[in-house]
Amino acid sequence: MFLQQTFISLGKALPAIIAPAIILDLRLDPAWIGVYFGITALASVVTNLGCGSLIVRHGALRVSQVALVMLAIGTALTTQGTPLALILSALICGGGTSASTPASSHLLARCTLPKFYPLVFSIKQTAVPVGLLLAGIFAPQLTEWTDWRTTMLASAAACVLYALLLQPVRGMFDADREPTRSFKMSDFQSTLASVIKTPNLRALSLACLAFNGVQATFTAYFVVYLTTIGYTPVAAGFVFSIAVAVAVPSRIVWGWLGSVRVPPRLLMAGLAFAMTASVMLLALCGPSWPTILVGMIAGVLGVTALSWHGILLAEAARLAPEDMRGTVTGGVLSFGQAGASAFPLVYSALLNGTGSYGIGFIICGVPALLVGMQLLRPRPHALTPS
Repeated sequence: MFLQQTFISLGKALPAIIAPAIILDLRLDPAWIGVYFGITALASVVTNLGCGSLIVRHGALRVSQVALVMLAIGTALTTQGTPLALILSALICGGGTSASTPASSHLLARCTLPKFYPLVFSIKQTAVPVGLLLAGIFAPQLTEWTDWRTTMLASAAACVLYALLLQPVRGMFDADREPTRSFKMSDFQSTLASVIKTPNLRALSLACLAFNGVQATFTAYFVVYLTTIGYTPVAAGFVFSIAVAVAVPSRIVWGWLGSVRVPPRLLMAGLAFAMTASVMLLALCGPSWPTILVGMIAGVLGVTALSWHGILLAEAARLAPEDMRGTVTGGVLSFGQAGASAFPLVYSALLNGTGSYGIGFIICGVPALLVGMQLLRPRPHALTPS
């Protein structure tokens, strides 16, 4: 599941990491980045709400394989460079890959004691920054040596190869699948209701919306933002890789603390306040700021905005009924994908309207601040619908 998530993370991040080359070659407006990732996240919302039955019917590993193949198809489509191809790419990448996290939660919850959910889920989720790190280090360099289309096709080929490598273990890990389980249109409504009507899951869902929104905005615009204040694309990719690198150990540390030391809800509140402060500081960066200071701000964002996932997903799995972990995780993540869709689009609109990259970062940090305050409130004792 770690490797599966690594390939997913790398492939989804590529359009942002090598965006300067794509924008230059296709003569696109920088606001295109926000539109692309907004469409991707919007497609992810639909998949997250409907994937629970598919995971139960076909198995978590099969769904993971399908996610990898769909990412490969969507990534390859971008190389066509037409507006229609880019829209289809965003839809296929978002719609296909978003089921990978609910699938991995379903599989890991079967093999883990609830006490260690935060640690185990955090270890698995370190794959996301690992994928981003690999993209940040190698993608700009490969693009410089060849071109952006070659980079995209190399990522697509890697996804297909790993999907094939998973096949021999499919029977073992999908032994719990229920072939008679059918998909119904009502699954969308029931998944949404399962998290909205339960106070603790509702709070997690809003946190996921705010946190994922900050992450999506940072991932989509950070590299391009740095190039506007004097950084080369390779240098900007390197600074981005620093932020991602510190997220790898941070996720494990947060998972360990959430398992044995600090209540997960309190830990998430601290992360919310820290990511708000750092994303607002990022908005103030300019050409005169030392690289070390910009790197430190990016590092704090890596520790916070790129490191909350394991704790939140573990809480969702812990609060969910045993046979609904994939469904509940999908429901919570649907809010996150809504944030990942809305925030880049809001940022894009602000960028078009004001010409300022900083204002968008400030606005997108406000919901995380509100969520941090919400998480500090006393937690409801009942898990029954309100």
